[in-house]
Amino acid sequence: MKLRFEGNMESFEQGIRELAHEIPFECADDGICVQVEASPGDELEVGRKGDHAYIRYGKKHQFFRALGLLVQRGHEGDFELKETQRFDNVGPMFDLSRNGVLTVDSFQLLLRKMALMGMNTVMLYMEDTYELEGEPYFGYMRGRYSQEELRAIDDYADLFGIEAFPSIQTLAHLEEFLKWEAAKEYKDTKGALLANDERVMAFIERMIEASSAPFRSRKMHIGMDEAEEVGRGKYLDKNGYTERFELMVNHLDKVLEIVRQKGLTPMMWSDMFLKLASTSSDNEHFSHDTKIPEEMASRIPKDVEMVYWDYAHIGEEHYEQLIANHRPLGTKLAFAGGVWVFNTFGVNYGLSLLATDDALKVCKREGIRDVYATMWGDDGMESNPYIALLGLQFYAEHAYTDAEVDKEWLKERVQFCTGIPYDAYMLMKDLDETPGSEPDNRKQSNPSKFLLYQDVLLGLFDKQIEGLPMNDHYAALEQAIIAQRNEQAALDYMFDVPEKLAHVLKLKSEIGIELKRAYDAKDHETMRHIAVHKLPEIASAVKQLRASHRTQWLRMFKPFGWEVIDIRYGGVVHRLESASDRILDLVEGRIAQIEELEQERLVFSSRNHLNHQGIGWSSYYLRMASPNVFFHVMNPF
Repeated sequence: MKLRFEGNMESFEQGIRELAHEIPFECADDGICVQVEASPGDELEVGRKGDHAYIRYGKKHQFFRALGLLVQRGHEGDFELKETQRFDNVGPMFDLSRNGVLTVDSFQLLLRKMALMGMNTVMLYMEDTYELEGEPYFGYMRGRYSQEELRAIDDYADLFGIEAFPSIQTLAHLEEFLKWEAAKEYKDTKGALLANDERVMAFIERMIEASSAPFRSRKMHIGMDEAEEVGRGKYLDKNGYTERFELMVNHLDKVLEIVRQKGLTPMMWSDMFLKLASTSSDNEHFSHDTKIPEEMASRIPKDVEMVYWDYAHIGEEHYEQLIANHRPLGTKLAFAGGVWVFNTFGVNYGLSLLATDDALKVCKREGIRDVYATMWGDDGMESNPYIALLGLQFYAEHAYTDAEVDKEWLKERVQFCTGIPYDAYMLMKDLDETPGSEPDNRKQSNPSKFLLYQDVLLGLFDKQIEGLPMNDHYAALEQAIIAQRNEQAALDYMFDVPEKLAHVLKLKSEIGIELKRAYDAKDHETMRHIAVHKLPEIASAVKQLRASHRTQWLRMFKPFGWEVIDIRYGGVVHRLESASDRILDLVEGRIAQIEELEQERLVFSSRNHLNHQGIGWSSYYLRMASPNVFFHVMNPF
């Protein structure tokens, strides 16, 4: 499609050139004449009539969404489309702190996709993955961004009218820095900073300065979520017991004083205040009965935007109640949902799309104007934000409609913006949405991870899947992924890992059950076959999976952090080899028994298909691989 733009195009020219590599159009003197006009408000209009077209936009990022819509719809002939943006800010939060640190090139690719979707903000979650002068161990060997790299990301985002800004931690979630001996003077507990300490406040000031300096935006997310441990380590030894709310509020006041002095607009996670106000037995911040006391509300600064995060609830009433629970805080309120790439190789689209739909519909009704899609990389980032692009597209389409997002329109949009069909993305949910899982995987099972990493002799999850046709499920999924692949699509390579993982799991999922059954029956012939043929076949498939995953990782992320996944794959392969050796020792008479196979298999946890809680969940590789000690910290504080 050839286009010729008329109007004041200076601020769009470079962005247009960048998007010409993503969608099928070119700028040409003999192209369709596109009249471009700025207009007030949050509306965009785009249309074509014969050899003429128009784009009217309120904000810069809306022009690029409109450009995409023109190319998407205009190649079919005449059309007219008018949209109103329902959120002031909509965009992702990329987790850049749990090993998967996106390269600048990868980040720029994602920004181009976001521009076509019409998103206008991106949050960079960086615990210690940015340079901090005077602190060489801050982000050491973790792929931290240089100031120049962050400026490059910000410059590129600005081409499309996308506001990039940092999200850091100024209280807790700093385990990866505080583990170093060089950080001991800042440390309260293993993950929390020492509150009410002058050295710590000077350290925080340097963090705020270093993380904000590369960005045009004056927004600053200061974190402070999940800070339950604060005041319970060195602070307690030094100062005695202090109520956590007092610690939180006093610390927040000091951090905000720094933020204000630097001309920044602060945001923070809201969960700790709801937890501290909760009367439930576990201080759950999602409790519907939580009431913020007036004395608490009066102490909370009103110039900090509270970000209500909620990733896993279905039902509009839930979000209505939780937003109501926040209102007494008296601050501006934003919402952060999730596209579930956490603790899995895939994406839990069943839960993500349902929860997002309910949450965003309520946000529109309740006047919440800023919404973010988080993509956390818990426990090492086996997944990635690329296969989550359907989730981002869903956020974007929600942002430009008052009503339900039309599924057929969503399919058309995601295919156009990313080059990958909706049905291909949705296969990613079936890595975890298996036989035995609850509908739409609402109970968050993650077998794609625990069935890969579990040890064949220990079989920690065998009872979880006993009687379920897991091998057959993954065999069918492998073929479904193959059928959806299109090597002509630029992002097709992101399906290499899911395809090869499905191949591994069709071989490995039930092998521990088969082995235990043969052992109990003293069926040495079957055991020998498993040792000589099946386990080596699985090991070979794991090696192929590792090779594909390594190629994908190095294409998306910096190399730091890959060593963690590499070690995990190595552990799987070597334990398969050890299992073969031990089985052969038994069947050839060198040992009398295999102690691991003598053990009764128990369910891993109360979350299992026997009580309709899915087929299991584990948050940590080390608990999937073994119940034994990986490391022991004598003093975690």
